[in-house]
Amino acid sequence: MTHPAPDRGRFITIEGPEGAGKTTQASRLEATLRARGVSVRGTREPGGTILGERIRELLLAPSPTPIDPLADALLFNAARRQLVEEVIAPSLGVGITVICARFADSTRAYQGYGGGLVLDELARLEQIATRGLQPDLTLLLDLPVEIGLARKAPVDRTRFETGFDLAFHRRVRNGFLEMAVAEPGRFVVVDATADTDAVAERIVRAVDHLLFDDGSVAGEPNRPAARIHP
Repeated sequence: MTHPAPDRGRFITIEGPEGAGKTTQASRLEATLRARGVSVRGTREPGGTILGERIRELLLAPSPTPIDPLADALLFNAARRQLVEEVIAPSLGVGITVICARFADSTRAYQGYGGGLVLDELARLEQIATRGLQPDLTLLLDLPVEIGLARKAPVDRTRFETGFDLAFHRRVRNGFLEMAVAEPGRFVVVDATADTDAVAERIVRAVDHLLFDDGSVAGEPNRPAARIHP
């Protein structure tokens, strides 16, 4: 069934700690929506543009020395700015739904909650980089950090898996969950410890209500985003 294109596309982001399955679920969601006749474009952060992919290499490659959290935040926002201007905003403007694996919430979680940067300062950087663009729906794939990190094969581990301890990753997870509590109208928290098919089904239900019902996820209460502790 083909659905009429809206005047403005919807912006959907998929967030979560390491090993939550964001890339897999973003690809599955894109394929599901395309099969239903929805105009959709998938992308990722950092990346999605020539400049963004070059910055991605710098950000994720192992580093012999620690990188300052503010330097990280500036680089992430530089890649984000290019992605918004080149891909996201133009797509939304012609009615294409955009699915992005990670967006600005990741910078708040990693460099803010995890790295200790002031959240208000990160918000100002985000405002400049995105021109105030926010997702219509954020799917937070949540799971204990020990499980997520154990899922990552050695070849897939980036600087953020190899260079940061469990306490950092727990702060990141806490940050995501606190953001979900603060913005329940935007976030849907999904149990990422479930099998891949079950996670995909939960995601599709949430997205169906956004795209076709334009309401909250009726009958599917948001999973409580309780804070965890180190």
